[in-house]
Amino acid sequence: MTSTPFFTIPEQPVSTALSEREELILRTIIQGYVLTANPVGSAVLANMLEDTVKLSSATIRNVMAHLEELGYITHPHTSAGRIPTDKGYRLYVNTLTQQQISASGNEAQAIHQLAQAHKESALRDASKILGVLSHVLGVVQIPQVGDLLIQKLDLIALSSMRILVVIAFDSDVVRTITLEASFTIDHTRLDDIARFINERISGKTLRYVREHFANIIQDSTLTLRNDTESPLLRLFIDSVDMLFAQHSSERVHVAGAQHLLQQPEFGSPEKMRGVIELIENEDVIIHLLEQTDVPDGSVHVSIGHELNNQSLDDYSLVSAQYTIAGARCSVGLIGPKRMNYAKMIALVGNVAGILSTKE
Repeated sequence: MTSTPFFTIPEQPVSTALSEREELILRTIIQGYVLTANPVGSAVLANMLEDTVKLSSATIRNVMAHLEELGYITHPHTSAGRIPTDKGYRLYVNTLTQQQISASGNEAQAIHQLAQAHKESALRDASKILGVLSHVLGVVQIPQVGDLLIQKLDLIALSSMRILVVIAFDSDVVRTITLEASFTIDHTRLDDIARFINERISGKTLRYVREHFANIIQDSTLTLRNDTESPLLRLFIDSVDMLFAQHSSERVHVAGAQHLLQQPEFGSPEKMRGVIELIENEDVIIHLLEQTDVPDGSVHVSIGHELNNQSLDDYSLVSAQYTIAGARCSVGLIGPKRMNYAKMIALVGNVAGILSTKE
């Protein structure tokens, strides 16, 4: 089975002066709430802790009161139970940086299957795997053509006044464009022209070439008898917007919407509408993925208000970056703050690692 690397999460600052007992109770409240989606009371905590430490309900209540004063937990409505706040989740997630996070059996098997997938299907498969295994929203940002590295350009004669331009990228993506000239094309010069252009654009991104093509051609040391003045090269310069267009109809693969809608946090009609609006708004998802920049091998966790979007205060984002064909993109999970962060971090990190091997 394909081995997968371990991933860490960069620790984010959060003020803490908690004792070991307080940290244990906070961690147990979070774990209990993640499992049941119900506020955790002192009696439930006592049962959960009985195999670890013997504490009276009174002691637990005192610790819970202190944690609430410090802003790590709160109580919804008049319930005697407590739920974690964003600050509590943040402290909990930061403690995971001290642990070695790896995928469990089911996750590892799915990662192995993803590793065997062809590059072209791996990105879509990755979002489905994330959605199925996490039971939240799996999102995979798709490399845009503008970020891909140009491998080579070929010119093929179609007629005396038409040529086919074939642009190949390192990602196995191929673009074909037909150019029609207002003059008779000298087909014997096509190979020389293609070589001349390739020497100047190979290994550069399409976006860079689009923005600088005229200068790349005109400022280069000329090797083809003043070819920057040739009609064919002028045709290329005049057609740069069409040749090197960056438009793409799809920017992100999203899967697992049905699982996210089943989460109890989103059961009300109002919350359900919010989920549907999120799923249908590709710009919001792209913005969430692009607002964090973490090193390869790291997973970033944004919790509630850290997403800087009031309509997403009930959500968390677990994301990592992968590199394919020179393009750096993001992969992640969007779900309720009440999630199994250790599992999600392992899942996202390992999927990102596999996608980065699809060069």
